[in-house]
Parts: sequence; C-alpha cells; structure tokens
Amino acid sequence: MDFDFLKKTTLYKNHIKLGAKMEPFSGFLMPFQYDSSLVEHMSVRKNVGIFDISHMGKFFLHGKDSKSLLQYITTNNLSEIKSGQAQYSCLINKLGGIIDDLVIYKFSEEKFLLIINASNIEKNKKWIKYHIKNDKKNIQFLDKSNDYSIISIQGPNSFFSIQKLTDISLKKIPFYSFNIGKFAGIKDILISYTGYTGSKGVEIYIPNEYAEYIWKEILRIGSSFSIQPCGLLSRNSLRLEMGYRLYGQDLDENTTPIEAGLSWITKFKKDFLAKEILQKQKKEGNHKKFLSFLIEEKGKIPRFGYHLKDKNGKILGKVTSGVYSPILKKGIGLGFIFKNVKEEKHIFISIRNKNIPIKIVKLPFVDICNS
Repeated sequence: MDFDFLKKTTLYKNHIKLGAKMEPFSGFLMPFQYDSSLVEHMSVRKNVGIFDISHMGKFFLHGKDSKSLLQYITTNNLSEIKSGQAQYSCLINKLGGIIDDLVIYKFSEEKFLLIINASNIEKNKKWIKYHIKNDKKNIQFLDKSNDYSIISIQGPNSFFSIQKLTDISLKKIPFYSFNIGKFAGIKDILISYTGYTGSKGVEIYIPNEYAEYIWKEILRIGSSFSIQPCGLLSRNSLRLEMGYRLYGQDLDENTTPIEAGLSWITKFKKDFLAKEILQKQKKEGNHKKFLSFLIEEKGKIPRFGYHLKDKNGKILGKVTSGVYSPILKKGIGLGFIFKNVKEEKHIFISIRNKNIPIKIVKLPFVDICNS
C-alpha cells in the first residue's frame, strides 16, 4: 500500500531501523508496534517504555487575553493551576459538544501551550482563530505542530532510566507539572510529568533538529534498564486500562463532557461557552450515559461499534473502545447507553450474535501505584 501521502514524524527513520511496523494514524505514518503489543504493554507497567508522540498538535497562545479566551472556550478552570502546571480540559462548541480534549500548559497568566489531537489540528486552529478575531482578543497565536517533537518515557522506572541526561530532578516534578532546563546537553527543553498510560512518566518537548539525537541518547542511557520502544497499539491498551478517552471514538462533537463522564473537568464557577446547556444537562440527567465495563467470560473482547443490549435483546447502546487487558486478563471497554433508554440492571454485549453479560465498574480498571 502506498503511504506517501501520509506525514512522517522527524523520528520516522529511527522507527524503521528499529523494525517498527508502521501504520496510518491521524494523517501520519506511525509505529504501531516494535515487539508484540503485550511485551510493550507490560514493559510500561513493570519497567519503562519509550513512545514517539510527535504527531500531536502544539499551539502557543501569548498575550494579555490568552487566559480569558481559554477560560471561555474550554471547560476546566485555568485559575486553579499555577505557572509551571498543566491541566486536562475540553475545547467545546456552542452546543457543548467536544471539539477536542487537550492538555494546557501554563507558562504564565499570558502564555499557554495547548497539546491537541493530531486529527483535530486544522479544526482547532480555525475555531481558536475565529474567537480571537471575533472577540477582538489581544493574542499571538502560533501553530508549532510541525516544529517540535514529543518523546514520552513511561513506566515505574521512567525517571531513573533517563535521570543522568538532565540536571533537573525528575522525581521532584509534581504530577501534571513541568520544568524547563537542559536535557542531553540541549538547553531549554520542556519536561513534564504527564502521560497517556497511567504509569509514572515524562513527556519531553524537543525542537525537531534535536529529536533524533535525544531519541538515541534516551535509548543509549536507558539500555541499562532495558527500555522498550513502544507503538500505538500498546499505548491504546494502556490508556484503556485507565479509562482514558480517545477522541474520534469515545469523544466527538456530538458528545458533551457531561455525557462523556468528564464532569470533573467541567467547572461551573466560571463563565464559558455553552455553560447553561451543560448545567441543564447535568441537572436533568436527560442525556446518553457513559459507562465502563469488563467481561468476565474468558476470551471475549469488546470492540468499537458492538451493541449493548438488555436481556431481551433490545439495543441499549454501543461500545466506543474495547481491548484485552494484559493486567486483568479480561476484556474491558467504554461505551454509551443511548438517550431516553431506561437504565437496566443487567446489560449484555453482542459478540458474534451471542449476548455476553458485562459487569459495570468504576474507573480506572487497573489501580497503578506510582509512588
């Protein structure tokens, strides 16, 4: 198959040399796996793994109106974090639908970095620029998506495996915070205690010209810890064990944060777009309902689009994400019960025309100790 039309990250050649299986993802040709996805998954849970996530979008907003704009078009409250901290949030439309889920890095009251999903870069850019222009905001907007690479090191040994490459004490960076300093001899590198796996880890933001050098240095210094290159398949199973949502499957513009079980990042003490709609939705509860579940029956794995049914076979909802959990050794999934559907005590998943009982559970599926 011809993949020439797809974008490639700066680290593409490094993935090929390491024998990665490359597949299309969000307009990029990305490493799906190097070893088996099970080996990669367990390396992150038990030791340390390294990911290239350079496909993610990177927007800088700088100016006196930056904070007020972000407060208006996102659901979380930036007043709750200090400079040097990061925050998970949702970018929403006029009806409260999720345009994207993102992480916002706060440098100061006037400077922010937005990390967004690769598939939504152009859509997000258009929406943010529209509000800057329409609301006459004093903001400098810079799309640096093509200028920076991101390397993610995840796992209980993540800090130890790369500490020799920086003078920054990685264990002293608080969760969802960041520091800027020298890494592998390169100045002004942003290092954050963040990640999409649930295991301890850091994400490193690097100008493209240094990306290959730093990637190789991490693999070199991390070899004593048997650091494992990891692809998107293991990243998906890792994020699902934590119940982290994936845009385009669990989240979209027809789903609100309330419906997606993200009320915890929807702060009604501030004014924001579609606030009244989301308040009403939360109060009345008349909306589709997010759920997380596991399948006790051995060998049964939920997949995107599978139907959720009642005992009589009536369709109640659908699965949006599903995978085999290497830790639980069971199938786990996320999904929705449709709006105006009566809640049932017993719910089944339809797999190959057979209705299999599911167990509704709270997130995360797996309790990871990161102390």
